Amino acid sequence: MIRILLAEDQGMVRQGLKMMIETDSELCITGEASNGKEAILLCEAQTFDIVVLDIRMPVMDGLEAARIIHSRWPDQVVLMLTTFNDDQYALEALKSGARGYMLKDAEPEELIRAIRSCLSGGLSLQDHVAAKVMPRLIKQSEVLEVDSSITPRELDIIKRIGEGRSNKEVADELGLSVGTVKNHISLILDKLDLRDRTQIAIYAIRHNVV
Repeated sequence: MIRILLAEDQGMVRQGLKMMIETDSELCITGEASNGKEAILLCEAQTFDIVVLDIRMPVMDGLEAARIIHSRWPDQVVLMLTTFNDDQYALEALKSGARGYMLKDAEPEELIRAIRSCLSGGLSLQDHVAAKVMPRLIKQSEVLEVDSSITPRELDIIKRIGEGRSNKEVADELGLSVGTVKNHISLILDKLDLRDRTQIAIYAIRHNVV
């Protein structure tokens, strides 16, 4: 069973999302919150495989909650869910440590696929969101040289993370085990002083690796 915390301030919307997500028998909403503060309190009390956060909520919004959750539990997977197809929101979500940004009007299978992609280490953005976000990342970025400590194998992995591959997909493409890929990612994070895969993906774009 995959344990999910769902934070959404509108009760009817939250129940609708819960029904959508739980059409997959392996996905289960084991925690519900109506704002970011409640989501953090639930993270303190329970263990979740993934936290799905609405961006706009009272008391504490999803972006602030994502930042706090990521700082306190760096390995906690976070997916942002919103009605706003806004590239600035998407950029802020990624900077906050989220591994995905999905719109609430997504089809149930899209949302389920995004949850599973985030859990497998991928970066999940709907196509029309990615089409707006990636050019901004590139435009904002000056081309920088890749750190000299990065090995060719690590560069291969950085490239594939930048392309949105999951750990398993990276492993299959490079003929490695998933465990070896995870070890390489840990080394990359340490060498580049990055927090997570999302920052590796942004690094790949900024350094013209993809």
